[in-house]
Amino acid sequence: MGADTAQREPLGRPTRLLAASRRCELMPYASYLHGGRRRVGRVEHRSDGDHLVPLLGLVEIGRDTPTEVLAGAPELRRESVPVGQVHLLPVVPAPDKIICVGLNYHTHVEESRRDLPAYPVLFTKFASSLVGAHDEIVAPPESAQVDYEGELAVVIGRAGRRIPRERAAEHILGYTVANDVTMRDHQYRSHQWLQGKAWERSTPVGPYLAGPGEVDVAAARIRTEVNGAILQDASLVSLIFDIPTLIATISEFTTVLPGDLILTGTPGGVGFRRDPQVFLEDGTTVTVTIEGVGSLSNRVRREAATAGASTSPAGSGDRGRTA
Repeated sequence: MGADTAQREPLGRPTRLLAASRRCELMPYASYLHGGRRRVGRVEHRSDGDHLVPLLGLVEIGRDTPTEVLAGAPELRRESVPVGQVHLLPVVPAPDKIICVGLNYHTHVEESRRDLPAYPVLFTKFASSLVGAHDEIVAPPESAQVDYEGELAVVIGRAGRRIPRERAAEHILGYTVANDVTMRDHQYRSHQWLQGKAWERSTPVGPYLAGPGEVDVAAARIRTEVNGAILQDASLVSLIFDIPTLIATISEFTTVLPGDLILTGTPGGVGFRRDPQVFLEDGTTVTVTIEGVGSLSNRVRREAATAGASTSPAGSGDRGRTA
């Protein structure tokens, strides 16, 4: 393998880091705000609810917390705090890259009346798009077609370029839950989707980072509920392009870095394709749950129009296309 191939794990890691790496496989983590401080904590499931045990020297999961650093950070057990007393941030608050996959479930391709893609459909978001697992989703006044998309998100833990599919697992820090909220009437203003996908404060990611050993991504179910009604329900086995393929494909054209997010696509059942259509309104609650990973639940808040702003007319989108 050449210099631009996947980075190899150094030989002879200290025993403490090897043990910590096994801990990372078993324990979920979170980025959170408490007492005005940003911290990273290991999640402890206790009889009286989840607690966060902060890790020394870490302020958020991201580029500075590759697998070995996250796994090896000392715990500050005396500063443990109940999850209910903190503000959960996006699992990765400031990723270098957010790369999303469209049309990656058979059911979603079928409802969109499109041919199966031969290559992953990819687009990006920005860090400013992200919100935490219980933050409000901000629906902009410019869109009348705010849609939900429950998704599994992969968090990169080790940098690499041109990563072979068979070595992709070495670069996964863990998994989390995402809702790829989409402004459909803006998405289809051109053949590119960026303008419908990257609105500020619209994409919840969380609540926790689940280690690879905690999740059976070949069997877990993903469900999306809108005001308590289940509108998406599928198995992750239905992915057209699996996670190793996505990592290999993406790392072919860009170096993936610790903290990078890959949103793997949404199953069928999106509001845009329903009859009648279902869009998110002010006060709507959206919950996305993935077995073994977690659940995020967010209330939608319609942002007030500012001077000079205009609202897109309802029904202006193309019903034949979704991502």
